[in-house]
Amino acid sequence: MDNELQTAISRIKSGVAPGHAAIVGDMTLGINFLAEFWETNYLSKYIPCGGNRIQFITGRQGSGKTHMIEYLLSRAGGGDSVGGNSAVGHYKIASFSARKIWVHDFKEIFFEVLRQCDLEDCLSRCAREVVKSLGFDPNDFDGRFIDYLASKGQNDPITKREIRLQLNQMFLHNPLIDNNFACACALLTGGQLGHPLLEEPAREALLGWLSGRKDVKLAFLRSLGLSPVRIAKNNARHMLRSLVEVVKMAGYDGVIIAVDDLDILVSSDSMDEIRYTRLKREDAYESLRELIDEIDTLRNVFFLFAFDRKLIDDDKYGVKSYQALWFRMQNEIRSERINRFSNMIDLDKLPVYDVRFIMELSARVARLVNTTEERPAQPLDEGAAVALLSKAGFGEIALPRKVILATIGQKVDE
Repeated sequence: MDNELQTAISRIKSGVAPGHAAIVGDMTLGINFLAEFWETNYLSKYIPCGGNRIQFITGRQGSGKTHMIEYLLSRAGGGDSVGGNSAVGHYKIASFSARKIWVHDFKEIFFEVLRQCDLEDCLSRCAREVVKSLGFDPNDFDGRFIDYLASKGQNDPITKREIRLQLNQMFLHNPLIDNNFACACALLTGGQLGHPLLEEPAREALLGWLSGRKDVKLAFLRSLGLSPVRIAKNNARHMLRSLVEVVKMAGYDGVIIAVDDLDILVSSDSMDEIRYTRLKREDAYESLRELIDEIDTLRNVFFLFAFDRKLIDDDKYGVKSYQALWFRMQNEIRSERINRFSNMIDLDKLPVYDVRFIMELSARVARLVNTTEERPAQPLDEGAAVALLSKAGFGEIALPRKVILATIGQKVDE
C-alpha cells in the first residue's frame, strides 16, 4: 500500500489523476455535481433499461477530466464503494487514452473494448444461464457441463439437442447480434459447456478473428460456419452492438466506454506515440460523427470522451474545422450556467469553484501529501484562496491544478 500511495501522490503532484480508487474517492470534490447526476439519470436506470448516451467533457489542463473518468468508472464497475459511497451499477468498463489507441478507425476502438470487456468471462456467464435453463444448478459442479451430465448418466442425445437449441436461441436468434459474432459466441460457449465440442485450434481461430488477428484464415472460419469476412471499419459499430448485447445477456447493466486525451488529434508534439495526419484526423472526426448519428442503434452503452479545450479552440485543426461534427457536438443553447443534460460540458465552468472549494481541496491535498512527505504541504488559508480565485480564469492551467501546486509549494504559472 505504501508504494501505491507514493505513486498516487507522485501522480497528483505531477498533474496526473491518482489512478488509485480509494484516493480518487477521497480527492473528489466539485465534480460530484456532475458524476452524481450521471449516476442518477443515466447509469442507475436509463442505460440498464436499454438507453444510450454520448457525453463530452472538456476543460483546461488540470481541470479534472481524467479524474472524472477514474471516479465515474470506479463507481460503475460494481466493486467496492468509493469515497464512502455505495457503487452504482454493475458495468463492463473499457477505458483508454487516444494517445495509445487509434480513434480514426472504429475497428481499433472495438478491438480495445472487446479486450477490456473480457468476452470469455461474459460467455462463461452465458453458459451458466444455459445450464440453469436446462434445470441444473451450475454451482453443483466444476469443469464442463457435459462431463457432469456424463457422471449422472444424462449425457443423452435429447439433452445435447436441447443444449444446441438453447445456444441457438440465445445467440443466433437474437436480432441485435451480428450473425458471424453470434456463431462465434455460440461455438465458444458450447466449447465451455463441452457440447458442441470445440477443438483448441478452432477456439484460437475464433478468438483471433474477434480480436482482429491477420493470421486467421478466412477459409477456416467458413468451415466453422462463419462468413469469410473480417472485422473492419465498415462493420465495427455493428460488432460493438453485438458485444454490448452479449455483455447484457451475461448479467451486466451495460458497457461504459471512456476515451481520454482526444485532444491528441491536434497535437504536434513529435514525442507522441501516435501522430495524426490531416487525413487521419478527418477520419477520426467522421468516425465520431457517424457514431453520434447511429447511437440509437446501440443499447446499454455510455460513451464518455474527454479532451483539452484546445480541441475546440484550434479553429484550423480542431473540431470546428469539421463542421459536420461540430454541429452535432456543440450545445444549442449557450449559457454561463452548466446544463447537466448538455452533450458537452466544460469543467472550468463548474458552479462549485469558490473560496470554500479551494480551501477544502487544499486541505485534502495537504493531508494526503503529508502522510509520506518529509517536507509538509501547507493548506491554503482564506486570503490565499481569495487571491487564487481572483486569477482562476486566466492562463492555461485550471483552478484545481493551481490549488494543488500552491498547496505543495510549487510556483503557479499564470
